[in-house]
Amino acid sequence: MDRLTSLRVFREVVDAGSFTAAADRLDISAPMASKHVAQLEKSLGARLLNRSSRHLSLTEAGEAWYAQSAQALDLLDAAEAAIGRKNEAPRGQLKISAPVWCATPRIARVLADYRAAFPEVLVDMHLENRKVDLAADGYDLALRATQEPSPTLIARPLCQVQFHLVGAADLLARDGVPATPVDLARLGAIVPSYVNLEGFALRGPGGRQAPLRLSPVLRSDDTNLTLHAVRAGLGVSFLPGWLVDEDIAAGRLVPLIPAYSVAPVTLFAVYTSRQYMAPKLRSFIDFLGQALSPERKP
Repeated sequence: MDRLTSLRVFREVVDAGSFTAAADRLDISAPMASKHVAQLEKSLGARLLNRSSRHLSLTEAGEAWYAQSAQALDLLDAAEAAIGRKNEAPRGQLKISAPVWCATPRIARVLADYRAAFPEVLVDMHLENRKVDLAADGYDLALRATQEPSPTLIARPLCQVQFHLVGAADLLARDGVPATPVDLARLGAIVPSYVNLEGFALRGPGGRQAPLRLSPVLRSDDTNLTLHAVRAGLGVSFLPGWLVDEDIAAGRLVPLIPAYSVAPVTLFAVYTSRQYMAPKLRSFIDFLGQALSPERKP
């Protein structure tokens, strides 16, 4: 008899409490179920069940064997399910957390292309400048721009994002263009409320470091509001190239002190586990990795 089948029969007999009930669940005869358990006992050289006309109970050996074999069967079932999922078409709802500054034409094009490739996946995108708890908040994936991803999560690097210190051309024409990092303090700044910029330093020629000194005129947790405030001339701010590259090219916004910059951050796809990844999650991460690759043009 097949050993694996005998293991499954034994577990079903214990769970059901009788050979007859187990046989009904497995669509086999009660005598066949009894034979499987008897063969298992013979191969182990130990009695697993105490049998009477009305009652079944586990022996001491049976209790130990049931605990270990049930765990082994659960692992096998999970592995079989995982292999099956790899061959499934991605489908279902995919809940994603991403920075507000991902609300750009580039990301919209990526989402449109992904939808065309995997029409059975519904992307549920939440744009928020906070670190969500993936498990507690029910997210499948988070996109995070950071220098140091959490060691407790799986983080796949997607691309680098450069942030620029920019101001409106009209503001700088009125108040003057700062020549050194020290001059930044005389300009008003829109600063993020979700990141502490104290201790940040600008990297200058020859690797020199200059402390970042800003005079806040507005705090905001919404990057799009910050962009509009900078365009309106309220102050200067650090903004990702994804949002300001076109404004810079058109002359509406001006990079400040171009000889000094901040190090680019890496955008990561962050998720909880590599084990048994649903096709919808695996396909989206792979698609993002290709779409945002440095070799691909924006």
